[in-house]
Amino acid sequence: MNHQMLGGPPAALSPEDLAVLRADLLEQRLFRREQLRRLAVSRPSRAGGARRETAARAEVRAKLAASARMVLADVEAALTRMAEGRYGTCHLCRSPLPLDYLKIVPQARYCGGCRRAREAAR
Repeated sequence: MNHQMLGGPPAALSPEDLAVLRADLLEQRLFRREQLRRLAVSRPSRAGGARRETAARAEVRAKLAASARMVLADVEAALTRMAEGRYGTCHLCRSPLPLDYLKIVPQARYCGGCRRAREAAR
């Protein structure tokens, strides 16, 4: 019987699976922190350059930083769930998240069905 069909706790994830997923999350955390550091120190290089270009770059930089902060928060939350033994379960329906999905999106909070329902409700 498929563990995903049982609906039990995320015990379907082996210690090896968790170690790989944790390493992925830690790598993402480092990447996002470095991305935020670089965005914070990057400034337009041209003194007296076109204002429109400077404003556009600042807007892109702000949007990239906001996105990086959001992903970083999701990664930190996933690491916390992992440390507390709550990792790998959908926040809404409490079913285990498929390992293949977690390999792609290790910070995932929702199963595919619940994620689609949340997006449709927006």
